[in-house]
Amino acid sequence: MTMPGYRTYAPPAPPRRSGMARASLVLGIVGLAGLVVCLLGMIPALVGLVLGTVSLARGDSERGAAATGMICSAVALLLGSMALFWLLGKAAQCGDESKYPSDTARKGCVEREFPFAHATASP
Repeated sequence: MTMPGYRTYAPPAPPRRSGMARASLVLGIVGLAGLVVCLLGMIPALVGLVLGTVSLARGDSERGAAATGMICSAVALLLGSMALFWLLGKAAQCGDESKYPSDTARKGCVEREFPFAHATASP
């Protein structure tokens, strides 16, 4: 109960934190780091880009985190797409039957162009 003419004190509400903005930032960083593992970082980067866009569209309080997450996600997607395009181009060259008419010539091309790919004997 208050006396007439006096107001009760209500502390200000803490600022709302945007989980989407932070998730976008984390997924963008994970996406950049995940590119090393067979380009698997493109999946979290895509999700991070969507979450960052939604967070900015809602006008959440952590606009910096959302923007940084979107930038990291976009860079990860761009680098992953370029690497995927380059790798598929190399694979298409090795699959060209006019350049490499025999199966052994194509296998030699794959071994030369992709030294990290080793054929394993099936048990």
